[in-house]
Amino acid sequence: MTTTQQLKPIRGVHNAPLEEFYTSGHRTCQGCESALTMKLMVKAAGPRTIVLGSTGCMYVANTTYYSTPWVVPWMHTQLGSSGSAATGTAAGLKALMRKQKIKDEPINVISFCGDGGGADMGLSGISASLTHPEYNHLVLMYDNESYANTDIQVSGSSPWGANSTFSPPGKEHRIMNTRWKKNTAAMLAVGHPMSRYLATGCGSYAVDLMNKVRKALAIGGPTFIHTLDPCPKGWDYDPKYSHELGMLAVETGLWVQWEIEDSKLRYSGPSRMIAVGRRKRKSIVDYLKRQGRFAHFKEEDIAYFQAQVDQIWEKWGTPGVSPMRLDVGGDRA
Repeated sequence: MTTTQQLKPIRGVHNAPLEEFYTSGHRTCQGCESALTMKLMVKAAGPRTIVLGSTGCMYVANTTYYSTPWVVPWMHTQLGSSGSAATGTAAGLKALMRKQKIKDEPINVISFCGDGGGADMGLSGISASLTHPEYNHLVLMYDNESYANTDIQVSGSSPWGANSTFSPPGKEHRIMNTRWKKNTAAMLAVGHPMSRYLATGCGSYAVDLMNKVRKALAIGGPTFIHTLDPCPKGWDYDPKYSHELGMLAVETGLWVQWEIEDSKLRYSGPSRMIAVGRRKRKSIVDYLKRQGRFAHFKEEDIAYFQAQVDQIWEKWGTPGVSPMRLDVGGDRA
């Protein structure tokens, strides 16, 4: 395993790096939280970084002909290929350094993807990348809960009941998307115990996210971070509320902030306060009613949604990580 960069923890906003490696030149929507995620991601990583972006919002909006916000080297990869691109790039760098064709130095490799390209089409590639401990890289999945790049279709990360171009509510069926959000980060954590670092994050908690990126890059081997990214276009709200909606998702307990480092689970931010009983979860009502994609909800729909969030915290062994608990009773053959 090649050496990784030693990236120190960021102790508060005033201690964050001043240098920007994701600047002007992109065409993201006003209030785009995914653009903020990209900004924080590469700010934490620093200049000796290669960024790989699979097709999606953050590729199309960030690579206009002759214009890009990336100050660091970047490369476009195909939809669903974030895992294989990360492994291939890390392996290529390692080979070139071994053959003394380039300087032997720590270079960060970050491959990002959206939820459609990661939780759905690219899941097998990400899974494969996490089985190669000899290659250092980070796969970051920014999750705006839809195929936003192709006009807001439902993805495996779309929440139950959300209105989209492929799941509009109608007279006969008010709820068209009847699936609960795919628990991608937890699935990868449970299934890939050799990966030393996996986490969830949100751009609304900037220092937390930057520190998780730094941990992922410094620890060595393949790592994964799943971020929740409010999307004004897909979620249908005023763009100025992106930051607040990200915070509400965490404060209601819908989105749980955690990290697993060398098989040790830790909660962070408000999720930690909720877990230890120092803060009560907010009602899901305000979160849902501030988004047009849930405007068709009736009281029973809101109650069902709240019950699902309650179940995460009250019935799961580890909220947001695994819905499995040991049943010492049960039927016996």
